[in-house]
Amino acid sequence: MPKVEIYTSALCGFCHSAKRLLTEKSVAFEEIPVDMDAGVRATMRDRAGGRNTVPQIFIDGTHVGGCDDLYMLEQEGKLDLMLVG
Repeated sequence: MPKVEIYTSALCGFCHSAKRLLTEKSVAFEEIPVDMDAGVRATMRDRAGGRNTVPQIFIDGTHVGGCDDLYMLEQEGKLDLMLVG
């Protein structure tokens, strides 16, 4: 299974929604909180091409975007293909 990383913030509803979708699909993921660490947020921003909002989601190192992007991949039937590994 591919490595899934998700940068999150504790009070972010979009983060909870993205994590819920991944959990419903039984996908293990590494959650990386950005709340209290400017360095972690800067790393996320660099990896995400300047995007500063959470969540930012990566599958096997490929940036797939935020929550809306994740759900769009799901609706288009592309998410499962990315998660096969």
